[in-house]
Amino acid sequence: MGLPFLMSLLAAGGVLLIVWAMLGARTSDPVQARLTQLGTLEGVTSLEEIELQQPVMDRTLRPLMRRLSGIGTRLTSRERVGRTESKLAEAGYPYGLRTIDFMGLKVVAALTVSGLAFLLFGAALSSGAMTALIIAGVSLVVGFFVPDYWLSRRIKARQKAILLGIPDTLDLLTISVKAGLGFDAALGKVIEKSEGPLTDEFRRAMAEVRIGKPRRDALKELVARTNVPALTNFIGAIVQAEQLGVAIANVLEVQSEQLRIERRQRAEEMAAKAPIKMLFPLVGCIFPSMFIVILGPAMILIIKNLGAVN
Repeated sequence: MGLPFLMSLLAAGGVLLIVWAMLGARTSDPVQARLTQLGTLEGVTSLEEIELQQPVMDRTLRPLMRRLSGIGTRLTSRERVGRTESKLAEAGYPYGLRTIDFMGLKVVAALTVSGLAFLLFGAALSSGAMTALIIAGVSLVVGFFVPDYWLSRRIKARQKAILLGIPDTLDLLTISVKAGLGFDAALGKVIEKSEGPLTDEFRRAMAEVRIGKPRRDALKELVARTNVPALTNFIGAIVQAEQLGVAIANVLEVQSEQLRIERRQRAEEMAAKAPIKMLFPLVGCIFPSMFIVILGPAMILIIKNLGAVN
């Protein structure tokens, strides 16, 4: 009797939480008033119609995450919140998530994983509600840190994409500068002709330069957002060349050659590690199958002969 009651209580609490997040008390919205004054805006006459045109995640999950973000912030230290902001920047703010959204996402993930674990294990185990509650508590902690693991994977994938795109981007930048373009114009040509996370970072840096930020500061912030050693060395060389008055074309040529050498060395390193990585699937999967095929008939004959002798 206790377990079904707790399961029903948990389900009802989840439904009430979602309803509270979606249909919270709304005050007069200045955006709606402005839309009313302007009249028809490209065929949209109300704020509700504009909201309905947004993606499902923006209309459902994101408001819930922001309402629950306070819980996640209280459960996380200020230092960890600051590191989360830096990690989101390194990941390129996936799906437009900010720190407040990510804190709410951690709470939503924790409640979801805990509720599913309670329902599944509570229905499967016959040891009672206490075991299900313990499993749900452990799942609550695990679910709270699942978004951190996902964010770390996104950071590594983005950093790898940036690392692979640096040599080609630098070659295009070098050719453009040697053709007579200035550094800013050459960087604009690179942004125009290429795509990827590195191009997005250069585009953001150039936008900051256009609004008045010094190019040196914009490039240093680009380094902080990416945290890729090869890009850090390249940006450092560009900033130093600008300070010392060295020709940027020569610096770009040297950096391009150095990055090519580093990429060749990484390829050689990965090739040297390949045999060791292949050893585990060979020992665990291929060798047992070969032993079964080779020794199987012999073992069958031995068993038959022993049976005949007895």
